[in-house]
Amino acid sequence: MKFKQIVPADFPKLKKFFHRQRYPLSVYSLSSIIAWQNEEFRPHAFADGDTLFICGEYATHKENRHLILPVSPTREYTPEELYDIAKSFGFENYWFVPEQYLKQYGKARVKKIFKVKVQKDFEDYIYAADDLVGLKGNKYSGKRNLIHQFKRYYVNQGRVTIESVTSAFVSECHDFLEKWCVERDCDISKDFYLYCEKDAALNTVENLELFEAKGILLRIDKEVSAFGIASRLTEDMGILQFEKAFAKIKGLYQYFDQECAKRLFKGYTYINKESDMNIPGLAKAKKSYYPVMTVKSYTLTRR
Repeated sequence: MKFKQIVPADFPKLKKFFHRQRYPLSVYSLSSIIAWQNEEFRPHAFADGDTLFICGEYATHKENRHLILPVSPTREYTPEELYDIAKSFGFENYWFVPEQYLKQYGKARVKKIFKVKVQKDFEDYIYAADDLVGLKGNKYSGKRNLIHQFKRYYVNQGRVTIESVTSAFVSECHDFLEKWCVERDCDISKDFYLYCEKDAALNTVENLELFEAKGILLRIDKEVSAFGIASRLTEDMGILQFEKAFAKIKGLYQYFDQECAKRLFKGYTYINKESDMNIPGLAKAKKSYYPVMTVKSYTLTRR
């Protein structure tokens, strides 16, 4: 029972475990699990029959090492089984336990053997795909106005093109992200999460076809000004893993967000747009699109 680091080349042999993946938290996307790794954090996994056990290992902050819920197309594990698994593997914590798991088994039952704590930074926003495609009704009138302005000054003037992302665009996406990071001031010393997100986005673009993900990029006057990448999360829910656009261009984000919904989520009922990382400005932006639900994330610590 030895955990091994997982890398992009492992995606084809691991995807079978996610065939009926049921958890609506974005962390349970296989491509996300593999893409989010750097010199500090590495995902590891161990397969046993039809179950994949996944953990996160840290180079320096070893107190953060954790398991996530086991992933299996055929079964789910009870709280008591989770306790025994963590103990046998030498882990104290589970991270990213979705609220639905606690409701299914009852918080009282779980709290008998685990300390339960909400992860405020990792509450995902879930939207109806039709809402983000249509933007109908008075509540979206501000979004529609910004889109109309963007179309008038850019789209209708023939200045905008949209293309499917392929691994051939890695260099251009890298250049765009560098500029985006300057705009957002995502230096490693100031915002470690944003810094890591840039690496994860590039890891995903480099392995887009391997990860069975889809993406689009938008050019203004031939320069990449936005890109988005989506993949499967559950049978009826896709995840918008990355969506970046220059904030200085009025209406660009609203226009591009609608294009992502139209082009990347056909066949899905819901779109998961991940968490707000407990950042007030990001929370306000996500709420302005009126999610149909949010999904809380919890940690479980063995008593």
